[in-house]
Amino acid sequence: MEIEQLVRKNVLQMKAYSSARDEFTKTSQEMLFMDANESPFSSGYNRYPDPYAKEFKAKLAEVKKVPEENILLGNGSDEILDLLFRLFCIPQTDEVIVTPPSYGMYQVLAELNEIKLNKVNLDSNFQLLPQTILKAVKPSTKLIFICSPNNPSGNLMSVKSIKTILSNFKGIVVIDEAYIDFADRSSFTSELNFYPNLVVIQTFSKAWAHAGIRLGACFAQEKIIQLLNKIKPPYNVNQLTQEKALQVLENESTYKNQIQMLVSERELLITKLQKIKWVRKIFPSDANFLLVEVDNANLRYQQLIEFGVVVRNRTNEVNCYNCLRISVGTPDENLYLMDILNRLN
Repeated sequence: MEIEQLVRKNVLQMKAYSSARDEFTKTSQEMLFMDANESPFSSGYNRYPDPYAKEFKAKLAEVKKVPEENILLGNGSDEILDLLFRLFCIPQTDEVIVTPPSYGMYQVLAELNEIKLNKVNLDSNFQLLPQTILKAVKPSTKLIFICSPNNPSGNLMSVKSIKTILSNFKGIVVIDEAYIDFADRSSFTSELNFYPNLVVIQTFSKAWAHAGIRLGACFAQEKIIQLLNKIKPPYNVNQLTQEKALQVLENESTYKNQIQMLVSERELLITKLQKIKWVRKIFPSDANFLLVEVDNANLRYQQLIEFGVVVRNRTNEVNCYNCLRISVGTPDENLYLMDILNRLN
């Protein structure tokens, strides 16, 4: 597959912005930097950050077992999603496919970039319908978004279904793996060498417990990464984020222990929720949340608010009527939640 054939022509022809740190990087020799119009007064952060976060990326490559040249970092995964629209989709011309119910930002970014968004709903078990998706593909379809584990349903998508789409779609398949660390399955990053049209997105907001630093990662073929680097803002990942994220990776065992606790608590919550008389169904989850069908989602949501507990009401989503999405908390938080739920009539 020739990736360049999918890319917007103006992006291929444009010249990327060259920042001061692109033209001259730091060396072992002590240099006097008078090239970037920064303040000369040291604050620890008066200089621009590394535009490619090379030190952090080297550590991330080691942890994820993906070569550095196959990684792009973003100001949250949302920035990466937006860059993919900008790279591949011509406004008012090209189209994308999403599979509701799914992450709402795909539609927001499609509308922002004036890209037609086509929906192929998941089945009643929240699984992909690969043949239906492929039938919906048009010559103008550039991207297919797959969230796995899916938000808001929590389940992993069938590997066979995903590979069927990857093998038969001539555009880019974006697999959003925001919750993959909670699942008992390896990431699709292991498939990058087999599918040139595969893009995998992950985040530090969930299992890595750092939503506040806004850091996302994109894994793809080197050519796609080079093109994304061409259009990204020059210093999109700030120095504070780079430093904090490196600390996070250096304490990987801490977050692995937290993941194990959350998975254990998830299963405990399922057991306890099954005993609540107004809970109708608990959907299988490979994430750090549960989708729970109740008798009256609007009523139960409001009751929980009155007790100081905020969950997500998903009743208006496809196949989610009367469903609440409940994040797994700490053991103490989960005990409090269950105490409240047991009080509600």
